[in-house]
Amino acid sequence: MTDASGYTLAQQSVGVFGDDGFSAVYVSQREGKHLQLSVDRGSMTAESCPEQPVGDSSGGSTTCVRDGDFWFRSAGERREFAVPKEGFVIHLGGEGVPRDVLREAAENVHRPSAEELDALLPPAAGRGEPVERGDLPSEGDGAPDNSVGEGG
Repeated sequence: MTDASGYTLAQQSVGVFGDDGFSAVYVSQREGKHLQLSVDRGSMTAESCPEQPVGDSSGGSTTCVRDGDFWFRSAGERREFAVPKEGFVIHLGGEGVPRDVLREAAENVHRPSAEELDALLPPAAGRGEPVERGDLPSEGDGAPDNSVGEGG
């Protein structure tokens, strides 16, 4: 997760990215912009950086500039900081998000603590009583009742 001035986590956005990566979106209500954090397996070098698309941008070339331990990348209106780690890369980007905000998010990215995970992830399902389904008959084989009735 990360922190960036004026951006808050959109909890419903937290989920899987690619085959086994992770993604979350942070939203600025004031600016009307969103910043996407995504983590996926891979690496980034001076040679591979321009070959990798920036976010979901299509077409156009990717520009890569080294900025300390990070890569500042852009393609069209989309900009991001890429943070290479051992075996994975963290991307923090968005359209129209100021570079200083992206840099702040890159500097503040970290693995969430147990407490942060509780706030980040939705509550686990299956705790307590089972969910009552209205489409299961109380007798018979328990298959859902898919009858359409009159006129349907």
